[in-house]
Amino acid sequence: MTRTRSAVRPPEVRGAKDAVEQLSRPGPHPVLRGDLGMVGLPGVVFAPEAGLGLPAVAFGHDWLQPPQRYADLLRHLASWGFVAAAPGSHRGPLPSHAGFAADLRTALDVCVGVRLGDGRISVDARRTAFAGHGIGGAAALMAAQGHQRVGAVVTLAVAQTHTAVHDAARAVTVPVLHLAAGKDTVTPPAGNAEPVAAAAGGPVWLRTINKATHTGFLEGRHWSDFVLSGGPDAKTRRLTRALVTAFLMHHLLGEDRLEVLVDGKVPGTTLTRPRVAP
Repeated sequence: MTRTRSAVRPPEVRGAKDAVEQLSRPGPHPVLRGDLGMVGLPGVVFAPEAGLGLPAVAFGHDWLQPPQRYADLLRHLASWGFVAAAPGSHRGPLPSHAGFAADLRTALDVCVGVRLGDGRISVDARRTAFAGHGIGGAAALMAAQGHQRVGAVVTLAVAQTHTAVHDAARAVTVPVLHLAAGKDTVTPPAGNAEPVAAAAGGPVWLRTINKATHTGFLEGRHWSDFVLSGGPDAKTRRLTRALVTAFLMHHLLGEDRLEVLVDGKVPGTTLTRPRVAP
């Protein structure tokens, strides 16, 4: 079976509330789950059951987090026609940002260069993105820096924990979406997502999920919950699924029908367009 660009198109939507309702639900494609261990990299990969020339995203986890805590988002993207890979490296207390960024590039290279699903799944290298949560968002920006084909970047509660993050933000000229958490006490937007967005070298969107906490993007339980504030939140994940899916479809696949979730007013969120640095 061949997956074409039109096969992942969403249904018609009427306004932001309807778009969130549609895009937060699973898409039409059965989903396969695999292991990045086949290339010597710990982590997981989710993909539609079959399809050629698909878009792909490499996703970076936050500090201490296993990639399985993002399975809800990764599986959701796969159901809408994306190949989504999440390396599980650099989970220690002192991760290497540069090393993690390199692993994100490797994960994306695997998606592009290896036929998955017994050869029934392939990725179009021109339709790829990096994404991540917390330090994984910082690594996503660093991975995109200088990358020749990546078409978009998405961060969730990005952590400004390394001086190279600002340099990467300035160097990345493709569209970038920063989703911030309004109740975040781990990486407060004012000291993290806002200055990183303001340093952007290209089109940038900063959308704050007003009632979200830093760990609201996660699912399940983990021992690190005892050292991080907040907790997994179904409403935050629901909004995140819709907003991330819409942004990637809009910028990687040219889906203009989803512009309401990119540039419009979405209930429960606040959108700003920071001045892009010259």
